[in-house]
Amino acid sequence: MKVVKTRRYLYGLTGYPLGHSISPLIHKSLFELCGIDATYLMVEASPEDLEKVFAETLSGLRGFNVTIPHKINIIKYLDELSPRAELFGAVNTVDVRENKIVGHNTDCAGFLSALQMADIELAGKVLLCGSGGVSRMIAFESVLAGADLTVAVRESSFVAANELKKEIKDKLNKDIKVIMLSDAKGEYDLIINGTPVGMYPNVDACPVSKEVVAGAKAVFDVIYNPQETVLLKYAKEAGIKFSNDDIEKVIKIAQKELEKNG
Repeated sequence: MKVVKTRRYLYGLTGYPLGHSISPLIHKSLFELCGIDATYLMVEASPEDLEKVFAETLSGLRGFNVTIPHKINIIKYLDELSPRAELFGAVNTVDVRENKIVGHNTDCAGFLSALQMADIELAGKVLLCGSGGVSRMIAFESVLAGADLTVAVRESSFVAANELKKEIKDKLNKDIKVIMLSDAKGEYDLIINGTPVGMYPNVDACPVSKEVVAGAKAVFDVIYNPQETVLLKYAKEAGIKFSNDDIEKVIKIAQKELEKNG
């Protein structure tokens, strides 16, 4: 695949829409922390324009991040996938090299580190809301951790969720359950929101009822804008453990990695 030449330290984020994203702020902090002179762009691309935007802009960057709704569809434009990205069937980070473009999935590292920092165990009965790009990663990591996983989705995502169920069975020889979000009830050790429900500007939404949250032992939300979603508010009110991927955690994780690697 031909790669457009450009200056070395130019990075970006692609997704649609991107008005909610604070990724430039996060990466500005991370670049300063690492002593890197770089620019981070917002490259909004609708699903129908992704191929064109990739050819004209994204392939000319040094690298870029991928968010909703492109984590799966971006794969068809890449030359190679890392083992984790191959397993999950989803990409959130792309390394543009001179001779090839490689997709990675670093969502797993951030997700697992955030759980660890909040003293939340990925075990027992886990309810995962969603079956899209980030939810695919969480589903595979949950099964690898030995959790009893239930994936809850809207009717429009029911086919995709069952395809994920089949893929996990084929790759890991493990079974998961798939239900409608409206049927989510009972008690869970951990509830994870892997959907954009509750994200800015629709900050009053929640993927499950307050009663379901109150019956859980812990809650994790992939949304970081707002930092306290309705889901996390319900968890706080119930007095249970909760966490999300906010900017402070991301920077703390980066600092730990830098210290570990000298």
